Amino acid sequence: MQVSAIGLGAMPLSTKSDRPGPDDAEAVVHAALDAGVTLIDTADAYSQDEAEFGHNESLVAAALRSYGGDTSSVLVATKGGHTRRGTAWELDGSPAYLRRACEDSLRRLGVDAIGLYQFHRPDPATPWEESMEGLRHLHDDGLVRMLGISNADIAQIDVARSILGDALVSVQNQFSPGWRFSADELAHCASHGLAFIPWSPFGGVSAAGSLDAAAPAFAEVAGELGVSVYQVTLAWHLAQSETVVPIPGASRRESIVDSAAAADLELTDAQLTRLNSPSP
Repeated sequence: MQVSAIGLGAMPLSTKSDRPGPDDAEAVVHAALDAGVTLIDTADAYSQDEAEFGHNESLVAAALRSYGGDTSSVLVATKGGHTRRGTAWELDGSPAYLRRACEDSLRRLGVDAIGLYQFHRPDPATPWEESMEGLRHLHDDGLVRMLGISNADIAQIDVARSILGDALVSVQNQFSPGWRFSADELAHCASHGLAFIPWSPFGGVSAAGSLDAAAPAFAEVAGELGVSVYQVTLAWHLAQSETVVPIPGASRRESIVDSAAAADLELTDAQLTRLNSPSP
């Protein structure tokens, strides 16, 4: 999977009142593309509620259509398997549902095949193997070019590898300075050549604004280098493995431009040692 070192996590803010309007959101996507970002991550369930299911996919598709430059190298990754009942999040990992969800995502994105289709989260009501078989059929039938899984442990990753084979290219799990519980999965992906895509690399929307206080070592290194704590955080992610592709979210053009610059930020071994040490 050849993409830029930094992707754009295109999840909107939680309410209609505090998320960007369509024009602002479009400007953020365009700024990301101008900065060299070639991976845009979204999901059908990224919406405020059931009534606007698919909102974010439609927004990403519109932004790509209106972009004046070449988008042929842009990989759009989306996810299926989460459903919405009102504002609540529910799960459906059945093969029948995944096919319907994939077909709906194809329509919203306006493509013949989805570049990277990811199973959003394990569904306790559906055996993992059945969900993986459902994904495999989507690939074999030409609806998707590559497959990924999200929120998976090592055992689930290995089952996915056995069923999906070379079609499996990525694992998307939560990972950030304050949430390192997927470190073993990250290392496992690196050893098998799978991309590891950390979601919420700054700790989530509610935590990102206080990252300086929550991750003092990262703030200290940022001060030493004269860059934002967000650049340092993303550079730390990239230093974990050559297969890591963090996907920071952004609601302002300035934010994604700053994040993209982390691809060129070099951390010393001494700085990485400090950052790799768990916060006290």
